[in-house]
Amino acid sequence: QVQLVESGGGLVQPGGSLELACAASGTIFRIVAMGWYRQAPGKQRELVANINSGGGIEYADSVRGRFTITRDNALNTVYLRMNNLKPEDTAGYYCNAYVYDSAFHWDQYWGHGTQVTVSS
Repeated sequence: QVQLVESGGGLVQPGGSLELACAASGTIFRIVAMGWYRQAPGKQRELVANINSGGGIEYADSVRGRFTITRDNALNTVYLRMNNLKPEDTAGYYCNAYVYDSAFHWDQYWGHGTQVTVSS
């Protein structure tokens, strides 16, 4: 079993910055990819950013140029630096990871989420 624990959410004014972190722990053989999704009230969960083990990165169009995803493989941790935050970035942010817990079995895991609120 694998656990994902997020940290770093909070309340920030428009134009401000926050950094989220997500640490994976448990039975980890290899992490294929880690990333962040977000879900605002009344909306579907959407991809924010994703980084794979080869360093390939994907961003949602709405955050490209403002958000930066990085990964520390030694710590099994992924970070999301969010700059120039806008009210429309307000949402619950969820960490996601695809993890092999053995050489032959993988699964998808989710964190419990951390709230980001952008408001003056």
